[in-house]
Amino acid sequence: MSTYTDRAVENHHKGCNCAQAVACAFSDKVGYDEETLFKMAEGFGAGMGNRKCACGAISGAIILAGLVSSSGSVENVTKRNTYKLSAQIVDMFEENCKALTCGEIKGIETGTPIVSCDECIRVAAEAAEKILFN
Repeated sequence: MSTYTDRAVENHHKGCNCAQAVACAFSDKVGYDEETLFKMAEGFGAGMGNRKCACGAISGAIILAGLVSSSGSVENVTKRNTYKLSAQIVDMFEENCKALTCGEIKGIETGTPIVSCDECIRVAAEAAEKILFN
C-alpha cells in the first residue's frame, strides 16, 4: 500500500465517509485543503446521501479526476478527458470489487457483503493514484 492508500483508510477510521476518505487523502496532490475536499465529498457517502447508489469511494476518486483534469472553465470544456479518466477508475474498481454500488457491495439484499468499505477505499485510492498521479 502507498502512503495515499494508508491515509485514505486512516481517514475512514477517523470517521470520514468513503468519499471523504479518498478525496481528502490526496489534498496535497490537487491543491485543495482537506476541509474543502471534506465538504465537497460529504454528500457522496453511503452511496450518495445514504441511498446505497454509487460507492462513495469511487465518488471520491471521481472528484479527484475532475480536480486533476478539468480546466475549470465553461470556455474550455474538458469533460471528455475527465470522463476517460473516470471510466478508467470505475473499471479498475469494478474489476477488483466486483460491483459499483454501495448496496450491492455491502450485500444489502443478499445479506453477503462482497468486500469491506476499507477494501473499497483501498482500491479507489490505488486507482486514483495509478490513473491520476502516475
